Amino acid sequence: MQRAEITAVSTVAPVPMNAVWRTIRSYILWQHERGTLHYDIMVTIILIFLFFSPMVINYNDKPISRVPHPTTEVTVVAETDGRLDYQVSSSSVTPGDDSEVRKQLLQIIEPISGAVSIVSYEAVSDHKGQVQSYRVVAKRD
Repeated sequence: MQRAEITAVSTVAPVPMNAVWRTIRSYILWQHERGTLHYDIMVTIILIFLFFSPMVINYNDKPISRVPHPTTEVTVVAETDGRLDYQVSSSSVTPGDDSEVRKQLLQIIEPISGAVSIVSYEAVSDHKGQVQSYRVVAKRD
């Protein structure tokens, strides 16, 4: 009886690119245990992205730099067709010409709604003719 021995000898070294792709795949599938070097590398990459992406990527967010007046009473009445209707107390606005009143109303409304432009406004008076509030129609910019 003859005996045949089969031995598998691989003389080809593993391709380094194959190992790199395996490592990338293991990062994507999150296959490393907590506390290992690869886990720490994955967490570091995520933190770098979180802290440095706002400097590189424009998220188009604009923080409001103005703080609303603390005694201002503003009521958002309705939102229709991209237009916002506001009711602003007259005690927040000093009487003046049209441009001054618009400027004051805009300064009151913008901290609440962001960048808007006033389409129209009208003074709401009581039965004695005293201005009680302003009804403002604005649209988002």
